[in-house]
Amino acid sequence: MKIALLCRNAELYSHKRLIEAAEARGHEIEAINHIRCYIDVASHRPAIHYNGRKLIGIDAVIPRIGASVTFFGTAVVRQFEMMGVYSVNESVGISRSRDKLRSLQLLSREGIGLPVTVFAHKTSNAEHILDIIGGAPVIIKLLEGTQGIGVVLGETKKAAESIIQAFGGVNTNILVQEFVKEANAEDIRCLVIGDKVVASMMRRGKEGDFRSNLHRGGSAFPIKITPQERATAIGSSKALGLSVCGVDMLRSNHGPVVMEVNSSPGLEGIEKATNVPVAEMIIEFIEKHAKAGKTRTRGKG
Repeated sequence: MKIALLCRNAELYSHKRLIEAAEARGHEIEAINHIRCYIDVASHRPAIHYNGRKLIGIDAVIPRIGASVTFFGTAVVRQFEMMGVYSVNESVGISRSRDKLRSLQLLSREGIGLPVTVFAHKTSNAEHILDIIGGAPVIIKLLEGTQGIGVVLGETKKAAESIIQAFGGVNTNILVQEFVKEANAEDIRCLVIGDKVVASMMRRGKEGDFRSNLHRGGSAFPIKITPQERATAIGSSKALGLSVCGVDMLRSNHGPVVMEVNSSPGLEGIEKATNVPVAEMIIEFIEKHAKAGKTRTRGKG
């Protein structure tokens, strides 16, 4: 099988592991920098050109699209879909996951547990926003933030109002969410492939930081999840139409609540924490589901 790995840096741990896993199983795999692709939009003969050649004979693509280039990256994935190439995650699912508001709306529609959340653009009435949430403390997020960047904790009513109004002053969209204190700066990352949770880890924020992201200095260890947490992770992937994703959730007093669904989850943290060969499992999933000349569509909206 000929596989295209869409990524900007083939030397990252996740990408090296996927390449190693594919080659170990006898596949031909090429890392393609998607932002250097040219999309040839033509009736009856869509094509993609890369490094002066037309990409042909590809059976499957693994999209590892960075958040900063989502628009063009998903356009490349969509073009592969137009060419009948199987994509592990389709362009529509990637786009849904990158739009924080849209993803929460879709999860809400499916009854997935979520923290109380308010989306706002005009933030002059910060007090009303806090009233909807149920008061401080709250988490305030930029819609475009990733890896814990653009996420601020408003510990008191006065501090939260000031932060909300400050974000409003720079004309940006924000999400304001309840702070789940009982989570104790810990969250759960579930790695979903198809309809199974194949690995789970608990991530703990560094001392004094409410964010548990490993990129922010947090730590991780394997964890056994509950049936409800497993169902929440699988339901979240289906709601967004993703075959491979990382689902981040908190343990709240009223059950698991989903914070984010990541369509390009990093493999280093979860493979090292759990010793589960996630990269090999992704390649095995492709072997079972990729059929040349056929694409599939999951989810609606």
